[in-house]
Amino acid sequence: MQMILGGFLFALLFALIQIGVVTVAFDRLGLSQNAAILLLLMSLGGSAINLPLFTMDATRSPDPELKRKMQAMSRLAPRVPEGKVLIAVNVGGCVIPVAFSLYLLQYHPLPVLAVIGAIAIQSGICYAFSRPIPGMGIGMPILVAPIAAAVVAVTLAPEQSAPLAYICGTLGVLAGADLLRLRDVRGLGSPLASIGGAGTFDGVFITGLVAVLLA
Repeated sequence: MQMILGGFLFALLFALIQIGVVTVAFDRLGLSQNAAILLLLMSLGGSAINLPLFTMDATRSPDPELKRKMQAMSRLAPRVPEGKVLIAVNVGGCVIPVAFSLYLLQYHPLPVLAVIGAIAIQSGICYAFSRPIPGMGIGMPILVAPIAAAVVAVTLAPEQSAPLAYICGTLGVLAGADLLRLRDVRGLGSPLASIGGAGTFDGVFITGLVAVLLA
């Protein structure tokens, strides 16, 4: 289901690129249309890959069916021992957005204090609005993160609001809704907690694009 949804959203975004909507967002970040499509393809492919980091003691037994599905989707993740939660990092939803954020930091003259402040504010907002959902993961209203990122970026660095909106939008979600919520995942009843969520088209990637369009 996750991959089907991802494929549908990818097709939608691909169509939007052709009519110039999403191109506007990537153009503001300094990417060509071909580079934007490549980034989307890499993110989509990476969304199926979870790289294992470490395990934590679970406080709730996982649902057997959910555990089976999680293990089937996590191609590079080993089997999770009983009573444990595997903490992994999603390539499409974490590694690629972080790498692209570092690229933006290198090629855009962003004030260091503005970047740190924006990420800190965005992380706090994402933490405040995110909630653990048993059997699923960490949930958050979809429009909170992009709107907050856009407002923060325009306020702190109006001349460079687009790249700052993407950076604080993506890194803020990862920090506030994922990293700061790691202890909560022990009681979700899921054998796998992936930093970066479902991958490409979860809150991380969508937040970055929408925040850039709004900034």
